[in-house]
Amino acid sequence: MSSGSYDRASFKGLTFHDAQARFLAGQDTPRAYLERCLDTIAAKDGVVRAFVVLNEAGARFAADASAARYKAGRALSAIDGMPIGIKDLIETVDMPTQMGCGAFAGNFPKRDSIMVRALRDAGAVIIGKTVTAELGMAHPGPTTNPFDPRRSPGGSSSGSAAAVGANMIPAAIGTQVGGSIIRPASYCGNIALKPTQGAINRGERQSLSQSTAGVHANSFEDMWAVAIEIARRAGGDPGAPGLFGPLSAPTPIKPARLIVMETEGWGDLDATSIAAFEGLLAKLRAAGVEIWRRGDHPLIEGFERALAQGKAITADICAFEQRAGLQHLAETAADRVSPRLFTRLQHGTKVDLETYRARLLEREELRRRLVSLAPLADGLIALSSPGTAPVWLGDQPGQPIAPRPTGDISFNAGTSALGCPAVNVPLLAVEGMPVGVQIIGQWHEDARAVAIGAWLAGVA
Repeated sequence: MSSGSYDRASFKGLTFHDAQARFLAGQDTPRAYLERCLDTIAAKDGVVRAFVVLNEAGARFAADASAARYKAGRALSAIDGMPIGIKDLIETVDMPTQMGCGAFAGNFPKRDSIMVRALRDAGAVIIGKTVTAELGMAHPGPTTNPFDPRRSPGGSSSGSAAAVGANMIPAAIGTQVGGSIIRPASYCGNIALKPTQGAINRGERQSLSQSTAGVHANSFEDMWAVAIEIARRAGGDPGAPGLFGPLSAPTPIKPARLIVMETEGWGDLDATSIAAFEGLLAKLRAAGVEIWRRGDHPLIEGFERALAQGKAITADICAFEQRAGLQHLAETAADRVSPRLFTRLQHGTKVDLETYRARLLEREELRRRLVSLAPLADGLIALSSPGTAPVWLGDQPGQPIAPRPTGDISFNAGTSALGCPAVNVPLLAVEGMPVGVQIIGQWHEDARAVAIGAWLAGVA
């Protein structure tokens, strides 16, 4: 297999926070910044295919309004003028929301999700809708990895991760139920935040108890600014306190001790990815960070044992919660959905109420075990994916369909079930491809997890 084109030392991601001084000085404008993004999209998206639809006219109108505010010295926020992509599961008033699913082709609710409204109120430039796997599940869209077009960008936030990784835009919105923010970020070299469950208001997307909205970006500054500006205006999910933290990106914090979270995917890791991760841990030790593993404390061992059910917990809970919706599609639009959707529906029909209740109890126990680790360390550290992005050339005629062409969720399902914040940091390169490392915190300690991630990025 030939190598990809990613080199961590030389890769420079497109950022926005450092452009604002130029806007205020009259050396650049949000409109000119937008046009550079559109030029990059025109040059690259024929291969990457990150976008479902663009609203160039609307984006230019918003960028011009932003330019006028900067000229008058009245920028609305730290993301005023920032071009942002919106995952095509999330409703937008000016573009259809087709959810990567043939059954929703042409679906155009003509309303903004509350998080999109918050972005617009903060002055952001909504540039387009990014590709999602079908209904945010397992069937991939057309997006390719920005560093090797033969490989998956991950899923289900495939277009958001790839658009940022390809430097088409500085930030994009993704969502996660099992692994749909952190794994694509790992494969595409993004900095990304899957916040505490419910910390960013999901608007219309409340049907899955583990669903959360987050941010892909090329810098901690941009990632945090997008997340906090949404939360300031939209709050969290109903009944949730929302995202806590400062208005600007948290100052990097050196952790005294981190706990390695192996997850159920550890045994399937390839030797090269293990070596890269162990090399990172050695660097952290050399920098004065104490690293504990499952054999160092019985509470860590107990946590890992519970975490071994992360995929099963996530799969059964989600299958039960989405069963009715999938059944409706199977009955009304069977010719416009993928075979993978029927596989998911079949799983759901096997999960009865008692099984669902049992899985909820397992999830609560897993969360209690996470809390028990709080006195032991400043956070947890883990790989964000089981190695590099898999090669994906499409379903082959006459061959069984691949169960997870967008990659395995074994390093993400546990943190999704935990509901805690996870931050992807692009710290590793394996075979010329990015592999992310996630910093995991306690509930509502999103800012602290980001601060630790930022420190790691500066020393690793």
